[in-house]
Amino acid sequence: MLIGLTGKNGAGKGEVAHFLTESGFQSHSLSDILREEIMSRKLPVTRDHLIVVGNEMRVKHGAGILAERTLVKIPEHTNAVIDSIRNPFEVEALRRRKDFFLIGVTSDPKIRFERIKVRNRENDPQTYESFLQYEAREAQSNDITTQQLNRTEAMADAVITNDTSIAELHDQVRQVIQGLAASEGRPDWDEYFMNIARQVAARSNCIKRKVAAVIVKDQRIISTGYNGTPRGVRNCNEGGCPRCNHFGASGAKLDECLCSHAEENAIVQAAYHGVSLKGATLYTVLSPCLLCTKMIINSGIVEVVYNATYAISEVPLKLLQEAKIAVRSMGEKK
Repeated sequence: MLIGLTGKNGAGKGEVAHFLTESGFQSHSLSDILREEIMSRKLPVTRDHLIVVGNEMRVKHGAGILAERTLVKIPEHTNAVIDSIRNPFEVEALRRRKDFFLIGVTSDPKIRFERIKVRNRENDPQTYESFLQYEAREAQSNDITTQQLNRTEAMADAVITNDTSIAELHDQVRQVIQGLAASEGRPDWDEYFMNIARQVAARSNCIKRKVAAVIVKDQRIISTGYNGTPRGVRNCNEGGCPRCNHFGASGAKLDECLCSHAEENAIVQAAYHGVSLKGATLYTVLSPCLLCTKMIINSGIVEVVYNATYAISEVPLKLLQEAKIAVRSMGEKK
């Protein structure tokens, strides 16, 4: 889960970020990117410089640049919290992660000003009037490259009001995170196993196309395979298969191809290790060719789920249906 925090100065975003970090979330801040840039320019890190340099970076690199640079630092499927989100384009950049949620932290302006006076940071406004002036600069603008806190806060998936105690704030955070986690959901079994197949495909050494298959029984993976030259033979991407390296037409001269297909390798690997495939389901990135189809039928596999259709799929798919093997594309539901 990736949690973004937005809110006005003194609202309590830092305390929310600290609480989540103490709970095991990685901690990141878009302001960290600004501080790195300011320090590289040999300037003092002040609130004015944070605003000015941030606006300059958005103009030069795009309004979502701070979020884009932060996302690079966060591995997929990592619980992390990102503070100091101040522009709608930053939110849009972060929403590329399906597990991203934006939380707005709000508080009464007078309470926020009192908190700022207590923390007594250098260059913080010293009067309530100057505090409100700073806030107006950050709240809204017709320039998409500047800070636009009002529009950013309006995009929040949940809002926390921080006007009372730290304990109450923590309770709200727990409730919000639990609610967001419940709404996040999980991939269904088809998505889960096909995503694994796509990852397995990254191991392929075929120069033309990377394909993989995963064989599953009772919701457990019992064999995997990806396409490439046989064991002990020079890899396809090192020139091992003349047909692939000649870049011939898809589906043509398959009898000259030295690469084993993903489904073939998954079935052979199961045989190599003495694993029965009777009653299993095969997930494959690409619908099987005729040779792999015959192996699937004779191995005892009872279902094939594929992501994309192979160029010569008509005969193999008809043969699977004739053999009473269930066939589904990822666009179909059980």
